[in-house]
Amino acid sequence: MTSVENHRIYTISVASVYPHYVAKAVRKGRTKHEVDTIICWLTGYDDRQLEVQITSGTDFQTFFATAPRMNPLRQLITGVVCGVRVEHIEHPIMREIRYLDKLIDELARGKSMDKILRK
Repeated sequence: MTSVENHRIYTISVASVYPHYVAKAVRKGRTKHEVDTIICWLTGYDDRQLEVQITSGTDFQTFFATAPRMNPLRQLITGVVCGVRVEHIEHPIMREIRYLDKLIDELARGKSMDKILRK
């Protein structure tokens, strides 16, 4: 069994998952721009920096470790992703990944951007 400390998802490139985030959003009538807005809100990357991270093949661990400014309001994100409550995830990288997953889920479910971005 893989421990949370060395979970395989940490070494997966953001570029390999990003199209799935966009596809999920678009299938539900949302946009790539909204996905990018959510990712930038969460991490502090601007659009250009996000594109560099995606095109350079950055893995999730590095993506979050080098984020310019993780949004302090992300701690307001609660709920279940993959059967686990995000607010109870102890490992920091896994929690950040699940925060992102939860935000994309909220987008796909039709939640307004103001609510997703905790305004």
